[in-house]
Amino acid sequence: MNCIFSSDIHGNKNKYEKLFKIILKEKPDAVFLGGDLLPLKLKEDTKMEQYINKFLIGEIKKIKDTVSKKIEFFLILGNDDPRIYEKLFMEADKKGEIEYIHNKKDKWNDFFVIGYSYVPPTPFKLKDWERYDVSRHVDVGAISPEEGFRTVDISQDEKKFSTIKEDLEILSKNTDMKKTIFLFHAPPYKSYLDRADLEGKKIDHVPLDIHVGSIAIKRFIKKNAPFLTLHGHIHESTRLTGNWKQKFGKTFSFNASHDGSELSVVRFDTDNLEKASRELI
Repeated sequence: MNCIFSSDIHGNKNKYEKLFKIILKEKPDAVFLGGDLLPLKLKEDTKMEQYINKFLIGEIKKIKDTVSKKIEFFLILGNDDPRIYEKLFMEADKKGEIEYIHNKKDKWNDFFVIGYSYVPPTPFKLKDWERYDVSRHVDVGAISPEEGFRTVDISQDEKKFSTIKEDLEILSKNTDMKKTIFLFHAPPYKSYLDRADLEGKKIDHVPLDIHVGSIAIKRFIKKNAPFLTLHGHIHESTRLTGNWKQKFGKTFSFNASHDGSELSVVRFDTDNLEKASRELI
């Protein structure tokens, strides 16, 4: 099955219009959107609800109404997307307009698709989609998930004790990994996909780690060998490493984020992941 994957569009209408045009032309079997979908700032007279319902989900509905074949749209949110708007995606999922798959598993033809939005602690203050990774460790320069602010309240216990590691253990139970595609926002730690532009930078004379992905996700991939994992979050990683994909054992991992003005599109065929391609448009 032919698929299109993009991530970290951050509400850029020009990029979305390019993406929608490609989808209408190529008519893939599925589209995967890997988080950080919403604008960081909107004009004062524009509400985020209108942007989501009328533009983003509205355009997806138009595509599904226009194209004769069935196209599935699998979406998660990312660490820059305020969680207060998650309910709009959940409502669209209930109506069958999209497949909002954070923290859930959907059957898709011969495959399963599992989504997961959380990332390890970052230097940013919005903490809606942040968790401790494998322990309560916070890297130099990052802010604890117990600090910062959230648009949706959660318990202190969840802030303090929840980890990506434990979430993945629960989420992947009774799953046939050989037939499962994971849509993550965070990339695996110490990979081609999580390289940040932090070379030589220090805070209080302490060097910053240039790799900012998830240790839990890296261990999970190497231990469980899922069919495919999709990632975003670190925009500059491909530019710095020269690689947008990596293979861990039998598992292919693709990164669709990009730090330029172009739209980054990854195309892949589930029957031949080796021939996956990335295009900047």
